[in-house]
Amino acid sequence: MVAITPEQAVGHYENFPVASLLLPRKYRKAVAAVYHFARHADDLADEGDATPAERLAALAACRAELALMAAGQTPLTARYQALAVSTQQYQIPIQLYHDLLDAFTQDVTKHRFADFGELIYYCRRSANPVGRILLHIFGLATPRNLALSDGICSALQLINFWQDVEKDWANGRVYFPQADLERFGVSEAQIAAGEINANWRRLMAFQVRRSQKMLHAGAPLGKILLGRVGLEIRLTILGGDAILEKLKLEPDVFRHRPVLVWRDWPRLLWRALRAK
Repeated sequence: MVAITPEQAVGHYENFPVASLLLPRKYRKAVAAVYHFARHADDLADEGDATPAERLAALAACRAELALMAAGQTPLTARYQALAVSTQQYQIPIQLYHDLLDAFTQDVTKHRFADFGELIYYCRRSANPVGRILLHIFGLATPRNLALSDGICSALQLINFWQDVEKDWANGRVYFPQADLERFGVSEAQIAAGEINANWRRLMAFQVRRSQKMLHAGAPLGKILLGRVGLEIRLTILGGDAILEKLKLEPDVFRHRPVLVWRDWPRLLWRALRAK
Protein backbone atom coordinates (compact mmCIF):
# COMPACT_ATOMS: atom_id res chain seq x y z
CA MET A 1 0.00 0.00 0.00
CA VAL A 2 2.99 2.30 0.41
CA ALA A 3 5.47 3.05 -2.34
CA ILE A 4 9.24 2.87 -2.20
CA THR A 5 10.60 4.23 -5.47
CA PRO A 6 9.17 6.01 -8.51
CA GLU A 7 9.14 2.77 -10.52
CA GLN A 8 7.35 1.00 -7.69
CA ALA A 9 4.82 3.71 -6.97
CA VAL A 10 1.87 1.65 -8.09
CA GLY A 11 3.55 -1.70 -8.19
CA HIS A 12 2.51 -5.05 -6.91
CA TYR A 13 4.11 -6.35 -3.71
CA GLU A 14 6.73 -3.64 -4.02
CA ASN A 15 4.08 -1.50 -2.35
CA PHE A 16 5.32 -2.76 1.00
CA PRO A 17 7.34 0.11 2.50
CA VAL A 18 10.52 -1.93 2.85
CA ALA A 19 13.52 0.18 3.87
CA SER A 20 11.43 3.34 3.62
CA LEU A 21 12.85 6.21 5.62
CA LEU A 22 9.31 7.24 6.48
CA LEU A 23 8.36 3.90 8.02
CA PRO A 24 8.83 3.87 11.81
CA ARG A 25 11.82 1.69 12.66
CA LYS A 26 9.87 -0.57 15.02
CA TYR A 27 7.77 -1.89 12.11
CA ARG A 28 10.50 -2.47 9.55
CA LYS A 29 11.50 -6.00 10.53
CA ALA A 30 7.94 -7.29 10.47
CA VAL A 31 7.12 -5.56 7.20
CA ALA A 32 10.30 -6.93 5.62
CA ALA A 33 9.39 -10.48 6.68
CA VAL A 34 5.96 -10.21 5.11
CA TYR A 35 7.36 -8.57 2.00
CA HIS A 36 9.90 -11.34 1.44
CA PHE A 37 7.15 -13.94 1.75
CA ALA A 38 4.96 -12.16 -0.79
CA ARG A 39 7.77 -11.33 -3.20
CA HIS A 40 9.11 -14.89 -3.15
CA ALA A 41 5.70 -16.49 -3.67
CA ASP A 42 4.85 -14.04 -6.44
CA ASP A 43 8.11 -14.89 -8.21
CA LEU A 44 7.30 -18.60 -7.96
CA ALA A 45 4.16 -17.91 -9.98
CA ASP A 46 5.75 -15.57 -12.52
CA GLU A 47 9.51 -15.72 -12.87
CA GLY A 48 11.84 -18.20 -14.52
CA ASP A 49 11.16 -21.10 -16.84
CA ALA A 50 9.23 -23.46 -14.56
CA THR A 51 6.24 -25.32 -15.97
CA PRO A 52 2.75 -24.55 -14.62
CA ALA A 53 2.81 -27.84 -12.71
CA GLU A 54 6.14 -26.93 -11.12
CA ARG A 55 4.86 -23.48 -10.17
CA LEU A 56 1.75 -24.91 -8.54
CA ALA A 57 3.85 -27.43 -6.62
CA ALA A 58 6.12 -24.67 -5.34
CA LEU A 59 3.11 -22.65 -4.20
CA ALA A 60 1.71 -25.74 -2.49
CA ALA A 61 4.96 -25.94 -0.53
CA CYS A 62 4.32 -22.37 0.63
CA ARG A 63 0.90 -23.43 1.88
CA ALA A 64 2.52 -26.29 3.79
CA GLU A 65 4.73 -23.78 5.58
CA LEU A 66 1.67 -21.71 6.49
CA ALA A 67 0.00 -24.85 7.80
CA LEU A 68 2.92 -25.39 10.16
CA MET A 69 2.58 -21.80 11.34
CA ALA A 70 -1.14 -22.25 11.94
CA ALA A 71 -0.45 -25.39 13.98
CA GLY A 72 2.05 -23.53 16.14
CA GLN A 73 4.96 -25.52 14.74
CA THR A 74 8.27 -24.16 13.44
CA PRO A 75 8.33 -23.71 9.64
CA LEU A 76 11.07 -25.46 7.70
CA THR A 77 12.63 -22.42 6.03
CA ALA A 78 14.14 -19.23 7.42
CA ARG A 79 11.76 -17.12 5.35
CA TYR A 80 8.71 -18.61 7.02
CA GLN A 81 10.34 -18.71 10.44
CA ALA A 82 10.74 -14.93 10.23
CA LEU A 83 7.17 -14.63 8.99
CA ALA A 84 5.91 -16.71 11.91
CA VAL A 85 7.59 -14.38 14.41
CA SER A 86 5.99 -11.28 12.87
CA THR A 87 2.63 -13.00 12.49
CA GLN A 88 2.54 -13.96 16.16
CA GLN A 89 3.84 -10.61 17.35
CA TYR A 90 1.19 -8.61 15.51
CA GLN A 91 -1.59 -11.21 15.42
CA ILE A 92 -1.80 -11.11 11.63
CA PRO A 93 -4.54 -13.43 10.33
CA ILE A 94 -2.87 -16.27 8.42
CA GLN A 95 -5.81 -16.27 6.00
CA LEU A 96 -4.40 -13.07 4.49
CA TYR A 97 -1.30 -15.00 3.39
CA HIS A 98 -3.51 -17.72 1.94
CA ASP A 99 -5.43 -15.06 0.01
CA LEU A 100 -2.18 -13.91 -1.59
CA LEU A 101 -1.26 -17.49 -2.46
CA ASP A 102 -4.72 -17.95 -4.00
CA ALA A 103 -4.00 -14.99 -6.29
CA PHE A 104 -0.56 -16.28 -7.22
CA THR A 105 -2.04 -19.68 -8.00
CA GLN A 106 -4.65 -18.02 -10.19
CA ASP A 107 -1.86 -16.20 -12.03
CA VAL A 108 -0.61 -19.59 -13.18
CA THR A 109 -3.95 -20.84 -14.46
CA LYS A 110 -6.20 -17.87 -15.34
CA HIS A 111 -5.17 -15.18 -17.82
CA ARG A 112 -8.48 -13.54 -18.78
CA PHE A 113 -11.33 -11.90 -16.85
CA ALA A 114 -14.89 -11.92 -18.09
CA ASP A 115 -16.01 -8.73 -16.38
CA PHE A 116 -15.02 -6.15 -13.80
CA GLY A 117 -16.47 -8.22 -10.98
CA GLU A 118 -14.04 -11.04 -11.74
CA LEU A 119 -11.15 -8.59 -11.85
CA ILE A 120 -12.07 -7.02 -8.52
CA TYR A 121 -12.38 -10.46 -6.94
CA TYR A 122 -8.81 -11.07 -8.05
CA CYS A 123 -7.72 -7.73 -6.56
CA ARG A 124 -9.37 -8.68 -3.26
CA ARG A 125 -6.84 -11.51 -2.99
CA SER A 126 -3.84 -10.15 -4.89
CA ALA A 127 -3.74 -6.59 -3.51
CA ASN A 128 -6.07 -6.00 -0.58
CA PRO A 129 -4.28 -8.40 1.80
CA VAL A 130 -1.20 -6.18 1.53
CA GLY A 131 -2.94 -3.19 3.08
CA ARG A 132 -4.73 -5.34 5.63
CA ILE A 133 -1.48 -6.93 6.78
CA LEU A 134 0.13 -3.51 7.20
CA LEU A 135 -2.80 -2.23 9.22
CA HIS A 136 -2.49 -5.22 11.55
CA ILE A 137 1.22 -4.50 11.98
CA PHE A 138 0.48 -0.85 12.72
CA GLY A 139 -2.27 -1.82 15.20
CA LEU A 140 -4.85 0.09 13.17
CA ALA A 141 -6.99 -2.67 11.66
CA THR A 142 -10.42 -1.22 12.43
CA PRO A 143 -13.34 -2.11 10.14
CA ARG A 144 -13.39 1.36 8.59
CA ASN A 145 -9.64 1.45 8.05
CA LEU A 146 -9.70 -2.00 6.45
CA ALA A 147 -12.47 -0.96 4.07
CA LEU A 148 -10.66 2.22 3.04
CA SER A 149 -7.43 0.29 2.59
CA ASP A 150 -9.17 -2.22 0.32
CA GLY A 151 -10.24 0.60 -1.98
CA ILE A 152 -6.71 2.01 -2.16
CA CYS A 153 -5.06 -1.35 -2.76
CA SER A 154 -7.51 -2.46 -5.43
CA ALA A 155 -7.09 0.87 -7.20
CA LEU A 156 -3.29 0.58 -7.09
CA GLN A 157 -3.52 -2.91 -8.53
CA LEU A 158 -5.72 -1.68 -11.38
CA ILE A 159 -3.35 1.20 -12.10
CA ASN A 160 -0.52 -1.31 -12.31
CA PHE A 161 -2.51 -3.26 -14.90
CA TRP A 162 -3.11 -0.16 -17.04
CA GLN A 163 0.59 0.72 -16.81
CA ASP A 164 1.80 -2.71 -17.83
CA VAL A 165 -0.49 -3.75 -20.66
CA GLU A 166 2.43 -4.60 -22.93
CA LYS A 167 4.35 -6.53 -20.28
CA ASP A 168 1.27 -8.52 -19.29
CA TRP A 169 0.51 -9.31 -22.92
CA ALA A 170 4.04 -10.68 -23.31
CA ASN A 171 3.26 -12.99 -20.37
CA GLY A 172 0.01 -14.12 -21.99
CA ARG A 173 -2.26 -12.05 -19.76
CA VAL A 174 -4.96 -9.50 -20.44
CA TYR A 175 -6.34 -7.71 -17.40
CA PHE A 176 -8.88 -5.59 -19.24
CA PRO A 177 -12.25 -7.24 -18.61
CA GLN A 178 -13.41 -8.96 -21.78
CA ALA A 179 -16.75 -7.17 -21.44
CA ASP A 180 -14.95 -3.82 -21.55
CA LEU A 181 -12.91 -4.77 -24.62
CA GLU A 182 -16.13 -5.68 -26.40
CA ARG A 183 -17.94 -2.56 -25.21
CA PHE A 184 -15.24 -0.23 -26.55
CA GLY A 185 -14.42 -2.21 -29.67
CA VAL A 186 -10.84 -3.10 -28.75
CA SER A 187 -9.53 -6.51 -29.80
CA GLU A 188 -6.67 -8.56 -28.40
CA ALA A 189 -5.05 -8.33 -31.81
CA GLN A 190 -4.97 -4.57 -31.32
CA ILE A 191 -3.24 -5.02 -27.96
CA ALA A 192 -0.71 -7.36 -29.57
CA ALA A 193 0.03 -4.76 -32.23
CA GLY A 194 0.15 -1.84 -29.78
CA GLU A 195 -2.40 -0.02 -31.95
CA ILE A 196 -3.74 3.23 -30.53
CA ASN A 197 -7.01 4.58 -31.94
CA ALA A 198 -10.14 6.33 -30.71
CA ASN A 199 -11.56 3.11 -29.28
CA TRP A 200 -8.42 2.49 -27.28
CA ARG A 201 -8.45 6.02 -25.93
CA ARG A 202 -12.07 5.64 -24.80
CA LEU A 203 -11.26 2.30 -23.14
CA MET A 204 -8.31 3.77 -21.24
CA ALA A 205 -10.26 6.90 -20.23
CA PHE A 206 -12.97 4.68 -18.79
CA GLN A 207 -10.50 2.58 -16.80
CA VAL A 208 -8.71 5.69 -15.53
CA ARG A 209 -11.97 7.26 -14.30
CA ARG A 210 -13.03 4.08 -12.56
CA SER A 211 -9.65 3.57 -10.91
CA GLN A 212 -9.47 7.20 -9.83
CA LYS A 213 -12.88 7.00 -8.13
CA MET A 214 -11.74 3.96 -6.16
CA LEU A 215 -8.46 5.58 -5.17
CA HIS A 216 -10.16 8.78 -4.03
CA ALA A 217 -12.78 6.81 -2.08
CA GLY A 218 -10.01 5.30 0.03
CA ALA A 219 -8.09 8.56 0.42
CA PRO A 220 -9.55 9.49 3.85
CA LEU A 221 -7.36 6.76 5.34
CA GLY A 222 -4.34 8.98 4.80
CA LYS A 223 -5.85 11.59 7.12
CA ILE A 224 -7.26 9.16 9.67
CA LEU A 225 -3.85 7.61 10.30
CA LEU A 226 -1.35 9.82 12.05
CA GLY A 227 2.36 10.51 11.81
CA ARG A 228 4.68 8.90 9.30
CA VAL A 229 2.25 6.06 8.57
CA GLY A 230 -0.39 8.54 7.42
CA LEU A 231 2.20 10.46 5.43
CA GLU A 232 3.30 7.30 3.60
CA ILE A 233 -0.28 6.47 2.71
CA ARG A 234 -1.02 9.98 1.48
CA LEU A 235 2.12 9.92 -0.63
CA THR A 236 1.15 6.56 -2.11
CA ILE A 237 -2.34 7.77 -3.00
CA LEU A 238 -0.93 10.91 -4.60
CA GLY A 239 1.58 8.80 -6.54
CA GLY A 240 -1.15 6.57 -7.91
CA ASP A 241 -3.25 9.58 -8.80
CA ALA A 242 -0.29 11.14 -10.61
CA ILE A 243 0.12 8.00 -12.73
CA LEU A 244 -3.57 8.19 -13.65
CA GLU A 245 -3.18 11.82 -14.67
CA LYS A 246 -0.29 10.82 -16.93
CA LEU A 247 -2.52 8.12 -18.45
CA LYS A 248 -5.17 10.74 -19.13
CA LEU A 249 -2.70 12.85 -21.05
CA GLU A 250 -1.06 9.95 -22.91
CA PRO A 251 -2.91 6.62 -23.06
CA ASP A 252 -0.31 5.07 -25.39
CA VAL A 253 1.19 2.81 -22.74
CA PHE A 254 3.02 0.81 -25.40
CA ARG A 255 5.38 3.65 -26.27
CA HIS A 256 5.01 5.92 -23.24
CA ARG A 257 4.63 3.81 -20.11
CA PRO A 258 3.64 6.26 -17.37
CA VAL A 259 6.03 6.38 -14.43
CA LEU A 260 6.92 8.84 -11.72
CA VAL A 261 10.30 10.50 -12.18
CA TRP A 262 12.50 12.27 -9.66
CA ARG A 263 11.05 15.68 -10.39
CA ASP A 264 7.54 14.47 -9.49
CA TRP A 265 8.46 13.59 -5.92
CA PRO A 266 9.10 17.00 -4.33
CA ARG A 267 5.67 18.17 -5.49
CA LEU A 268 3.98 14.98 -4.27
CA LEU A 269 5.76 15.09 -0.91
CA TRP A 270 4.77 18.73 -0.43
CA ARG A 271 1.15 17.89 -1.18
CA ALA A 272 1.25 14.89 1.16
CA LEU A 273 2.64 17.04 3.98
CA ARG A 274 -0.02 19.72 3.47
CA ALA A 275 -2.90 17.23 3.27
CA LYS A 276 -2.68 16.01 6.86
